[in-house]
Amino acid sequence: MSGTLTGKIALVTGGSTGIGLASAKRLVDEGAYVFITGRRPAELEKAVAEIGHDVRAVPGDIADLDDLDRLYATIREEKGRLDILVANAGTVEVRPTAQADPEHFDKIFNTNARGTYFTVQKALPLFDRGGSIVLVSSGMNVKGFPAYGAYAGTKAAIRSFARTWAAELKDQGVRVNVLSPGVIETPIMDSQFASPAELQAGLEMFKSIIPLGRLGRPDEMANAVYYLASDQSSYTTGFDLVADGGVVEI
Repeated sequence: MSGTLTGKIALVTGGSTGIGLASAKRLVDEGAYVFITGRRPAELEKAVAEIGHDVRAVPGDIADLDDLDRLYATIREEKGRLDILVANAGTVEVRPTAQADPEHFDKIFNTNARGTYFTVQKALPLFDRGGSIVLVSSGMNVKGFPAYGAYAGTKAAIRSFARTWAAELKDQGVRVNVLSPGVIETPIMDSQFASPAELQAGLEMFKSIIPLGRLGRPDEMANAVYYLASDQSSYTTGFDLVADGGVVEI
């Protein structure tokens, strides 16, 4: 296949569903060979079948540093380098601050903040000269919503990491940017509500505060990931691309 990413080697974490899967598909469509990782082997295999070609699944948890080491050892052995990293893997658990316990806090921070940090750190030896790192944050990195305190804190950390890494990696020619999605139609939405009725009520509430009046689609986020990962954004680093239907900016 000929495309703008032909010959590029990419990794998408959390690549089995939602934004990660859509992003992996888009990168493959543009010619890249893509590794995907996630905690659920069966879902990863479904994703591989859906993508169809130029994709390799490596099961693992970004919160587990041994899993990250195995992931990067596989990439090094099979392809020898990395050109694009989409650090998308994350988790969400809704808990009002008054009801939060250390287990909740640690679960969210260990995956979203610590996991993302070491996902990038351990990838760096695989980048040669040039490349692109895309970190998936959230509009909640600047806006407050009740019960999302720990989650929002991790997403603000990710936004901050990008500034530091953009400065640290500029002389290596590696660009680091952020995608901050809004509310997107993905399976992770189901885990935030106790019942189908609560889910529907929650979705209607979100729609009511989104200026465009609807939830976003995974393929729309994949378009943004592609822009940040590709040379279309060659003069952009340290940037936070907000794709949330206008919630943060209006």
